[in-house]
Amino acid sequence: ELGSIHAHYLLGQAYYDGDGVEKDMKKAEHYCERAAMGGNVIARHYLGLLEGIHKSNHNRAKKHIMIAARAGFDDSLTNIRGMFMDGHVTKEEYETTLRAHKDSQDEMKSDWRDTAIAAFLKRRTSL
Repeated sequence: ELGSIHAHYLLGQAYYDGDGVEKDMKKAEHYCERAAMGGNVIARHYLGLLEGIHKSNHNRAKKHIMIAARAGFDDSLTNIRGMFMDGHVTKEEYETTLRAHKDSQDEMKSDWRDTAIAAFLKRRTSL
């Protein structure tokens, strides 16, 4: 049992950023791995950052970030675009990731979601 996926992600992010706890990349990786295994794409993105920035394992970083981008996470797509511009991602990998990201975004579109967001923003600005 993984427990709360969102809680694992929040713990991983807290240890990664040193927010309320001492920075600890091993603990950040542990909690982000658990959250990513449960499907949290932001945790998957953080795993990519951990692999690339802190462990210099750029191939694993690219794989994690591609998975998150293909699942629709915008920050990961931005990272993949940068990797493509720097020559670390092939044109084919970039195009495949871009298409998958768009497909994922299209699947998440909903008139109900748009209406709820608009109502939330309207209510928030009227307070």
